[in-house]
Amino acid sequence: MTETQTAVRNPVDSSGVVFDVAVVGGGVVGCAMARRFTLEGARVVLLEKSVDILAGASKGNSAILHTGFDTPGDSLELACIRDGYREYLEIRGRLGLPLLETEALVVAWTEQDQIRLEGIEAQALRNGVADARRIGRAELREREPHLAESARAALLVPGEFLIDPWSAPLAYLRQALENGAEARFEAEVLSGALAGGVWNLATSAGAVRARTVINCAGLYGDILEKRLLGRSRFTIHPRKGQFVVFDKIAARLMRSILLPVPSERTKGIVLTRTVFGNVLVGPTAEEQDDRERAAVDRGTLAALIQKASEILPALRDVPVTAVYAGLRPATEYKDYQITSDPERQWITVGGIRSTGLSAALGIANHVFRLYRGSGQAEAARKAVVWPEMPNLAEHCPRDWETPGYGEIVCHCEMVTRREIEQALTGLLPAKDAGGLKRRTRAAMGRCQGFYCSGRIADLTRGRWKEPLAVGSVRG
Repeated sequence: MTETQTAVRNPVDSSGVVFDVAVVGGGVVGCAMARRFTLEGARVVLLEKSVDILAGASKGNSAILHTGFDTPGDSLELACIRDGYREYLEIRGRLGLPLLETEALVVAWTEQDQIRLEGIEAQALRNGVADARRIGRAELREREPHLAESARAALLVPGEFLIDPWSAPLAYLRQALENGAEARFEAEVLSGALAGGVWNLATSAGAVRARTVINCAGLYGDILEKRLLGRSRFTIHPRKGQFVVFDKIAARLMRSILLPVPSERTKGIVLTRTVFGNVLVGPTAEEQDDRERAAVDRGTLAALIQKASEILPALRDVPVTAVYAGLRPATEYKDYQITSDPERQWITVGGIRSTGLSAALGIANHVFRLYRGSGQAEAARKAVVWPEMPNLAEHCPRDWETPGYGEIVCHCEMVTRREIEQALTGLLPAKDAGGLKRRTRAAMGRCQGFYCSGRIADLTRGRWKEPLAVGSVRG
């Protein structure tokens, strides 16, 4: 989708199907939105312009389930984070979603940082995070003995946890599909018109009719509004975040999520374990105009590695497994841009930045309340299907530990043939190499696909629109 693309004429959907809701965008927020509305009884279609979900901003994040301890107290963002955090903990067992119960430490490295910890603690308590507390150097060293000697004090936040950033949205959309929703891919919304109480949407996959449109288009949310409404209340300013992934041996060097004292512009560089057994450092915060390309550069990556080594000096001896970058849909505003326009049967969900993974379920609940408040009413589903996701987290049982898995395809991440075959079938199959990686972690380990890409190409032959060439899964 480009801002200058010419709008096309709106074709008529001859199928006669009118959805209650069309969710535009298959990121984590769009998937959570489809789930909530489906469970509330709406007939939902999700429209995604890529071949698979999570192909935009949602594919790159730090995978922290955030309490909202440092979020502005009067913000919609905080309300959604708190609600999303609560619901994730409530439903994760039924969906088979992992949780690594760690903690966060906001580390003070200077005297000024240490002074500011008092204000951060006060804000955390105002935000309802009652167990946050300041700790001195002695307790900090006891909790994190490998931390650099210059660490002075910290704010301990016990409720900050780590989750699988991709299985969660996959579970949300899969539950929506299991309970009657539809998903259409390569379905970029090109134009649309509201007539007779129904939106007639022209997409690259055909016409779609829906009574209400929910804009979850992420990096293209403002462009979608300009196309269909004529203007947008906000402008997306893509913010790139680069990450470095250290080898799994680094995980033994830390137990907490290590955060800096934040600045006005960014929460800063985070050093954290992942549920996959690695250690992650990032993200940076770099403004750019390009909404598609998130490139890494050597200088920034070297700076990240240096910063991580300053925090945990033992990391100097640990190899880097991977590097990547993602884009966040920042706007000119600090808070989420969520608005309802009942007259035009339209709801916008824009400007969801780094906290989207934590807040997604809460955002969906908030938007459904807006929808219901505009006079829309559905009968919630009484019999709900709860699909269980395959586990990829290293602290929980993995598929290779159960007999009958066939073969180990990716030895770095211990991905089985059974896992790959399951990821290629069902209601929400992987449609490309990125989708397969996010469902299985194949080719995401030490060798980055050097050894397993040929076998993956064999197993996916004939499955995808674009065949996988040997070696193209790497990187």
